[in-house]
Amino acid sequence: MTDDATTGAGMSNNFDGWRSISIAIFMALVGYSVMVSVPVLSTALVAQLDFTPAQVGRVWGADLGGMAAGAFITALLVAWVNRRYLIWAGVVLSIGANALCIGLVDFEQILWLRIAAGLGSGIFTAVAVVTIGGTTKPVHTFNILLLGFAFSTFLELQFLPLFSMDGIYMIFIGLTAVCAAFIHWIPSRPLNAKELQQQEKGEDKGEDWHVPVYMPIICLIAVCFTYINIGGYYTYIELAALADGITQEWTTPRLSFSSIFAIIGCVIAYFCTRFGLFKPLLASLLLMAAAVMMVSGGITKINFVVSLFAFMTLWTFVDVYQSAMLSHMDRRGTLVALLPSVQGLGQSIGPFVAASILDEGLGYSTVFAVSGSMALVGMVIYIGIMFYMHHRRPVMAAAM
Repeated sequence: MTDDATTGAGMSNNFDGWRSISIAIFMALVGYSVMVSVPVLSTALVAQLDFTPAQVGRVWGADLGGMAAGAFITALLVAWVNRRYLIWAGVVLSIGANALCIGLVDFEQILWLRIAAGLGSGIFTAVAVVTIGGTTKPVHTFNILLLGFAFSTFLELQFLPLFSMDGIYMIFIGLTAVCAAFIHWIPSRPLNAKELQQQEKGEDKGEDWHVPVYMPIICLIAVCFTYINIGGYYTYIELAALADGITQEWTTPRLSFSSIFAIIGCVIAYFCTRFGLFKPLLASLLLMAAAVMMVSGGITKINFVVSLFAFMTLWTFVDVYQSAMLSHMDRRGTLVALLPSVQGLGQSIGPFVAASILDEGLGYSTVFAVSGSMALVGMVIYIGIMFYMHHRRPVMAAAM
């Protein structure tokens, strides 16, 4: 029995079945759960376990660094190893590490266990992302993923603060266990040659996306820089607001509500596709840098709201275009599997850099200035990619 979907002309693509798409999206959202809930997790460690802000950055940076390592390992194996076996390995590692975190309050122990938990989540998240990238229309499926990302962000920011750290670890365990129950819905093999041809029919014909392998690698480097920005800002925005005298009772509801703007980002991204991939991406990275840097002079209630809501809108907007560009360039999905790795790497570097800045006594203002500059670095890289794409040969649409 199979849940293959017919994609046209009698051709079947295992990845287009509603079951494989549904569980891949759910699995990816579970894998990204730490990434989207870092502000409340950071505050919980400070409030409940008396960790310092610098220790918080290192703990969640370690988790996301583990995620990067797990996704990297998966990228090396995903074309050769049964993907369901990879998911099982990631699930067992994640559940085991989260279970061992329960009841622990020692910084060193938590740090190493978060690396292990991130490693496990990185493995099954990478398989999930490859499954999404294997659909006939990966751009549309990634947009669905990011809409789910917005809703899951709202739920996590709204409800996780109600639980103790032990309760949060139990939630992570429960969600990962649900993934384990539906592993058999994930296709165990990659796309074959005919399925790759079918997938190409859904591509943007405004560009010739047949590029050398180093181009998607450069895209991944740009993604890393944008996530260094995201990691530094998102980890410390609430703690910085608290340091400037704004109460947690005021900031927490705004953090939860900000997830609505992630949905708005997806909607805006959908309507901006008429402008191609490069122009909206470049504009959004410039605006994201401005949104992050605007709080570098100190946080008030007004600029907290403006900065946070703009940031959440642009986060999903940027991800739609980054994921789409990488999917077009890498139709086999080997490098697409590295997307969670690079995101996790960037979002782990961000808190580590921010923690080092705080250790040096430079304050949150420097944290946000440095974080925002990383978005500008990503923008410059994409400008270089655009220049290459448009000058190596005429754009296909222009040649017709």
